[in-house]
Amino acid sequence: MSTTPTPGLSTTPADATIDAAELELWDPASIEERLANGEPAITIFKDALNNAQQELDRLYRAGAEISPLITGRARFMDQLIKRAWQQFDWQHSEDIALLAVGGYGRGELHPHSDIDLLLLMRKDHGNANRQTLSAFFTFLWDINLEIGQSLRTISQCRDEAIKDITVTTSLMESRTIVGPDSLRDEMITVTQADDVWPAREFFTAKRDEQIARHKKYYDIDYALEPNVKTSPGGLRDIQTIGWIAKRHYDADTLQDLVELGFLQPYEYEQLRRGEALLWKLRYGLHLLAGRKEDRLLFDKQRDLASMFGYEDDKKSLAVEKLMQEYYRAVAMLRVLNDVLLQHFDEVILRASEKAEITKINRRFQIRNNYIEVCNDNVFQ
Repeated sequence: MSTTPTPGLSTTPADATIDAAELELWDPASIEERLANGEPAITIFKDALNNAQQELDRLYRAGAEISPLITGRARFMDQLIKRAWQQFDWQHSEDIALLAVGGYGRGELHPHSDIDLLLLMRKDHGNANRQTLSAFFTFLWDINLEIGQSLRTISQCRDEAIKDITVTTSLMESRTIVGPDSLRDEMITVTQADDVWPAREFFTAKRDEQIARHKKYYDIDYALEPNVKTSPGGLRDIQTIGWIAKRHYDADTLQDLVELGFLQPYEYEQLRRGEALLWKLRYGLHLLAGRKEDRLLFDKQRDLASMFGYEDDKKSLAVEKLMQEYYRAVAMLRVLNDVLLQHFDEVILRASEKAEITKINRRFQIRNNYIEVCNDNVFQ
């Protein structure tokens, strides 16, 4: 695998201000013309994938804002998969829908992220569509998509959600790609019911899940070769906050936490900037490795430092500057994560508990094992 530094990122103003909706990655007229001319569908769709990824990579190297690239790739994938679906003859089409789930359901796709799909049925029509299903997913694999697929009825989704909280969170973030959206609405109703992972149990499970994950990394956010997705302060910590907020408050975005009073506007901006940096690093890792890679290994740190435009000077090396930026970001993200989990703990788990208050002095006191100020003017 080559570790040759890639050309540095520029700051082209036109590219830096793109919007995901403005990215014309899918060319329906060209696709339809080539299909009508009898060209092999696999070749056409492969070309579309390669052209879209080349354009996204070009924009990334040109210094474009990262968010439109990640969401733009998901939007492109929706269009491609929907058109692929339309090539096949589906039985009982009014009772089946294809959903994006997981990270893809959130509308986020890095260059080599898994594309998780759920074929949702009102009733079990799997036998009637068995050959079509096999042909459809084989086609997606043949055009080199990294697909993860599942086939479930609405009632089966509920059963799986009860057994496995990771299924619950994956379904929470689902989107309909093709088919009646009413199926997804029905599925969400039964999988997010109060008797399926009630808010208290959901919060406890997700908090414990994060604690266990952090322990795998010795609970430190300054590892020499961190994982931008799962290390403490990484993307998974941000997602954990989002899942809890969505389950308990039906919050669709992290910005909703500002309106709910859990975040100050400046804290949300810190969260957004931190997430953008981790997305930028993750995109670069996938680009350099040519596959899914979330670890900031030493050789990739050097390459990314070059891509980000850092240079050695008398005070520090380019790679040191990159990692300092990373460490500052994840330290801030971890603080925000801790604060938000404490807030959620107070309002979800301890809302009905009687407060136990111990005075420290006239300015500070301990409330239920947390130190707090006695009035809002303490730090003024």
